[in-house]
Amino acid sequence: MTKTRGTEVDNKPTIFVAPPRALVPYLHQTDKVRLTVVARGNYEVIKEHGIYIKSQRFGNVEAWKPYRVVNSSSAADRQYSHVILSTKCVPEVIKTPDLLKPLISSPYCDQFQQPVYVLLQNGLNIEVDLYRAIKALGKPEEPVIINTGVYVFANLISANVVEHGPFARLDIGVYRPHDYTTMVNSPAEQQVLEGLKELFHVRALCVSPGNYQNVDINIYPEIQRKKFAKNMLNIAYAACACLTRCSLTSLFRPPPTNVPYEPYLDPVTADRVNLYTRKWIKDILDECVRLGRAMGFPDSEDGLPSSIVENSMKTSEKNYSGPDSNHNPSTLLDIEKGAPIEVEVIWGETVRLAKERDVEVPRIEMAYAMLLLVQNQILRQINSSKQT
Repeated sequence: MTKTRGTEVDNKPTIFVAPPRALVPYLHQTDKVRLTVVARGNYEVIKEHGIYIKSQRFGNVEAWKPYRVVNSSSAADRQYSHVILSTKCVPEVIKTPDLLKPLISSPYCDQFQQPVYVLLQNGLNIEVDLYRAIKALGKPEEPVIINTGVYVFANLISANVVEHGPFARLDIGVYRPHDYTTMVNSPAEQQVLEGLKELFHVRALCVSPGNYQNVDINIYPEIQRKKFAKNMLNIAYAACACLTRCSLTSLFRPPPTNVPYEPYLDPVTADRVNLYTRKWIKDILDECVRLGRAMGFPDSEDGLPSSIVENSMKTSEKNYSGPDSNHNPSTLLDIEKGAPIEVEVIWGETVRLAKERDVEVPRIEMAYAMLLLVQNQILRQINSSKQT
């Protein structure tokens, strides 16, 4: 295998994916790449039976299989063009460099070039540890890390079943350390981003026969502000769901008329929920905007527009008010399953960024404080079960 940026004999880019949950809606119908999917607890079932996709946007797919399925120990055996990481980023459990250690240590990095890393993860500053680890290798090339804003509404509802909603949007941009203001991609950066977009940008048959839907891939010269805007939604709406253990449909969906469904906002105290609970969400979004201004994001469409607050409230009401709405924030699902949540990268990092800039974010800090305890008890239960 040569040390050129990785391709197979037929010149198809070779992509390493860990794990497939958030990626399946984007890449399951493309023949442009060779996908190596890393699976751990569900390795055997995916290898034998494939992945079942239930997608509102692209229709249902049964028993989809990637080019190959491996466990983590056998993945570092070839040159990859891209490494796409869609695990939850939970650094108090495992840091990203430790997760990717086979690819950023000997003998792999002695035999192969470092690939382009694509992080399909929630949270802020998730790139920092990986960037530092690759720099520590002492290679002459600058690490290439692509950060993303993922709007996919995809959850792994069983070992090999992915449920996907109506959205398939991906905002992509190159990570630049400590740089929130560069607004032009270099030719090399643009080439990397265009190449990734081409791999993702496929047409897939939608639920309606003959109606084709594209994946929405958007290239941005400065991705941090777009990532920040996406994180705002996690901070506000996931916090509400996780702290109340209530679906967002219970906040936005009116009582049923002809078609039965639940949950929904009961009229008995709807006026107070609308006055206080919705206002709490809006106030959190306002805190985020103030922090964004302190980080240098202007009040403009290519920055962080103030209209994002009102627009996100309207969009969320639309998304969660329909009779067929069944999506829950993945963080809430993690809590219900007793799995660790992304408390540090979503809420904790936001609080730390605010403190560095002397921006008061009391509601976000309160949510972080409460979810820290939730996380503590999840980890306690996991550690206790290992000792029995």
